[in-house]
Amino acid sequence: MLLFLRLIGESFGFAFSALRENRTRTLLSLLGVTIGILIIIGVFSAVDTLRANLESSVEKLGSKTIYVMKWPWDGGPDFPWWKYVNRPEPTLRDYESLKSRMTTAEAISFSIDIGNRTAQYLNNNVSGVTVTATSHELYNIRDLEIVEGRYFTESESNRGSNVAVIGATIAEGLFPNTDPIGKSLKVLGRKITVIGVFKEEGEGMIFDVSMDNVIMIPLNLGRNLINIRRYGPVIMVSAAPNVSLEETESELRGVMRSIHRLGPQQEDDFSLNKTTIITAQLDAMFKVINIAGGIIGAFSILVGGFGIANIMFVSVKERTHIIGIQKSLGAKNYFILSQFLIEAIALCLIGGLMGLSFVFLLTLLVKLIFDLAIVVNVSMVILTVFLSTLIGLIAGIIPAAMAARMDPVEAIRSK
Repeated sequence: MLLFLRLIGESFGFAFSALRENRTRTLLSLLGVTIGILIIIGVFSAVDTLRANLESSVEKLGSKTIYVMKWPWDGGPDFPWWKYVNRPEPTLRDYESLKSRMTTAEAISFSIDIGNRTAQYLNNNVSGVTVTATSHELYNIRDLEIVEGRYFTESESNRGSNVAVIGATIAEGLFPNTDPIGKSLKVLGRKITVIGVFKEEGEGMIFDVSMDNVIMIPLNLGRNLINIRRYGPVIMVSAAPNVSLEETESELRGVMRSIHRLGPQQEDDFSLNKTTIITAQLDAMFKVINIAGGIIGAFSILVGGFGIANIMFVSVKERTHIIGIQKSLGAKNYFILSQFLIEAIALCLIGGLMGLSFVFLLTLLVKLIFDLAIVVNVSMVILTVFLSTLIGLIAGIIPAAMAARMDPVEAIRSK
């Protein structure tokens, strides 16, 4: 056993000595594997980052919330829009009826979004603002974080008071050097007092769920300013903590059909949307993307493997004389084999580590420049190390076997 370990140690010594003596060739060999590993981890990290950001946006909609709407979320290229275009929009009557009849709901809210508006305070303007008119229950459904001030109360909501909670972007744009709480901004032709500021969230990637560019006002104030039926109303129903989402959905469908007086043979004239619809679509999309990324990465690694194999053939040819001397002095075939296998594996491992280093460097640069956290999966790093070793083993096995089977007399003569 000690002899075997000593021989392996000597093989390592020969292999690394060969790598040091041919630095230019070693560097060129490493580049192929480095680029391959960089592409593999880069592609999958980009996909994982995109997926994490999309899922974060979906989570803001609420995993235990059902959205009663006219249109379903499961659209596509063959979306039968004609089935839904004549459906009625959810109404305040639906909302009030659900509040009085639902038993498995924790909270029920009614909201509308009025997009592309301009807010003004003195000489400051912010355009592209979304005004959300909502009932006070939304605070119990959405995870709304307020960093300054407060949310409007139930009495303010019922009275339709001129109050608003604003997003971080609006607060920065309208009140750059002053406290916004208690100030009156102008939007929808009405002066509204700011009572709170939402925590900065960053841009949402789906459904524009970020609160940064939102002015949230009480629903009854919104009813006094615009015709709410024109802005795609939505009723949000949050399932109670001890009730499953499926149970709440079943009751909600039954109550809505009763409110709309639909017969047993009639189809629903409303849609019950859940985040599971979006996540199922995301799973299908990322399955395709992962397959495509895997194919790209496989070809990149294959190119690197061919480069290593080519270099190993050259290395065997250059050291044929030395192999002959080693074998004439009693070196066994496995000793010669291990030298070249270790050299090939070392090349791939170093290339893999270089690729990983570039990935982490790019991750830090993206974080510093764009303030975007890149997701690097630990399992992908482990897989990369394994792939590097496997590629070295495969790329080096044929040249190493050729070297091990050489006739020592012919090998010595080759010089």
